[in-house]
Amino acid sequence: MQSIHITTLRKILSSPELIDIRLWTRSSEIQFWHRCISLKYDFYKGTRRMKLLDSNEIRHFETCVYLR
Repeated sequence: MQSIHITTLRKILSSPELIDIRLWTRSSEIQFWHRCISLKYDFYKGTRRMKLLDSNEIRHFETCVYLR
């Protein structure tokens, strides 16, 4: 797996292009979201709303940064 900087992630998620995301849930499960687009970003909460175009679901996720 490849790591990217948080600013690069924000640029990718803010673009209007379709993206595929691989993410971890709180239960340590890995999910794959295919063909999704960012709808809204809440800077103060650190959450983002994404729409999955295949299923028309709207999902929320939190961007976490872990420092070593």
